[in-house]
Amino acid sequence: MEDAIIKFENVTKKYKLFSNTQNRLLSVFSKSVPYKEKVAINDVSFSIKKGETVAILGKNGAGKSSMLKMISEIIFPTQGNVIVNGRVNALLQLSTGFEQEFTGRENIYIKGYILGLKAKEIKQVEQKIIDFAELEEYIDQPIKSYSSGMKSRLGFAIYANIKPEIFIIDETLSVGDAAFKKKCLKKINEILSDENITLLFVTHSMEDARQFCKRGIVLKSGKIIFDGKIDQAIENYQKTI
Repeated sequence: MEDAIIKFENVTKKYKLFSNTQNRLLSVFSKSVPYKEKVAINDVSFSIKKGETVAILGKNGAGKSSMLKMISEIIFPTQGNVIVNGRVNALLQLSTGFEQEFTGRENIYIKGYILGLKAKEIKQVEQKIIDFAELEEYIDQPIKSYSSGMKSRLGFAIYANIKPEIFIIDETLSVGDAAFKKKCLKKINEILSDENITLLFVTHSMEDARQFCKRGIVLKSGKIIFDGKIDQAIENYQKTI
């Protein structure tokens, strides 16, 4: 599919599971260290067009997070090809990945640079991020002094206010209290008003899946068992529970 913004071609992802940290370290120097193999994604192929909104559904351990991490280039396939044609903003683990000794404001710039923005572009959204995260006077304090909730709010604010081409959300809508979650949902709707934005949404909330997505991909044991309209995808997912 030539107009695909994301494409998986016979993708398999395997992990080596060692019995302890020492054996994992030894495996760097020796191939004889015993390990178990876990197949997280098993010969998966699919394409997503620009502007599609897709829910990735499946029980814990089905392979959802591995799929998103390969799209985000956090990990890479063991076999096959993952092709991504666009800038990815991935809301995976919102409270991690910050430079702890730097302030919230400094981390906004660090994240922005990582996402490929220039200082001028980050400056244009800096105050929007601060206001959205509701950090106010805390923004110039070191991240190490933040609570996990404050870090999560800042993480969401950064990724949601830096315009993506591919927007990935992995169960991050539990950020903060009910009022802040409502604010996050409103922001996602605002982002998706741009029909050029592609959404991949991992959730266990069927209500949220229906609200944001028109298509659903259902994973079971690392394989796609359904790919189609969201209502049918939800029906197929519920049969796996």
